[in-house]
Amino acid sequence: MRPRTGLLVLAATLLTGCATVQPLVQVPASLTTMPLPSGAEVAPSVSGASVESCDATASLRPSTAPAPTVEAIRRRGWVIVGIDQNTNPLSFRDPVTGELRGFLVDLSHEVARDLVGDPNKVDFRLLTEPERMPAVQNNTVDILTKATSITCPRAEQIAFSTVYFEGHQRLLVPRGSPVRGPADLAGKRVCSGLATTSIATVARVAPAATIVGVQNFDDCLVALQQGQVDAASTDDSLLVGMAGQDPNLEIVGPALENEPYGIGVNKSEEDLVRAVNASLERIRRDGTWEALYHKWFSMLGPASPPEPKYRD
Repeated sequence: MRPRTGLLVLAATLLTGCATVQPLVQVPASLTTMPLPSGAEVAPSVSGASVESCDATASLRPSTAPAPTVEAIRRRGWVIVGIDQNTNPLSFRDPVTGELRGFLVDLSHEVARDLVGDPNKVDFRLLTEPERMPAVQNNTVDILTKATSITCPRAEQIAFSTVYFEGHQRLLVPRGSPVRGPADLAGKRVCSGLATTSIATVARVAPAATIVGVQNFDDCLVALQQGQVDAASTDDSLLVGMAGQDPNLEIVGPALENEPYGIGVNKSEEDLVRAVNASLERIRRDGTWEALYHKWFSMLGPASPPEPKYRD
């Protein structure tokens, strides 16, 4: 496990997954019975989560026709992909080989197969939660496969592919914990990722909880193991990886929210969105999706690829 980054303890008022955290002040010692890592800070209240007002999961129809953005990527010869290295089993650094592995790593290679003709022609750029949207907007990356839920506010910032995975936000707690669901979180400390929809959901379903925000979600595992928080909450696709690393942890309670994942693309590059959707159509159709799911998520039970939804 890499060294922990600083944690942010957020007051448990309603938050948005896309809210900007205001200037920070030092955490009062009374906020936690166990010492948080050096540099922990508390953020002031931010506005409440908005109700989804658009059909954000509807994307552009697939196309493999020659187009400027895709042709430029093909001339370059490789695809630049934004991803995470701290979200086992979605995408993580293998501690033995040092290589990136996971469902999203394999998915990225499959998209590269269709875009440039070689699944190995991928340049991975490692991004934290707050870095991912700007990386797409300023074209630091061609596509974003770092786990990103499709929401209306995010769809105003970047374009999305069709849904390639449906996550379900739940709770991870120490075995034997009295926390069995959101009703038990009052007065508890809950860890979740900054700049994510998960943190807003926790604030909505457990307004009396204290929320600890982290830059990288693997810091929640450390916080749980050290007793700095009582629970962690994010999508089950991430929680299964954390539970797999520590048999003293378990996933509990019902789904707090459904999280449809999409591949992010710059809003000006509609041709690339269509090409990515064509790749996802192939991945669904030829059995690749089922093979990747079975490889990385068999512990979640059987599943089928999400049906694509188009707006044109």
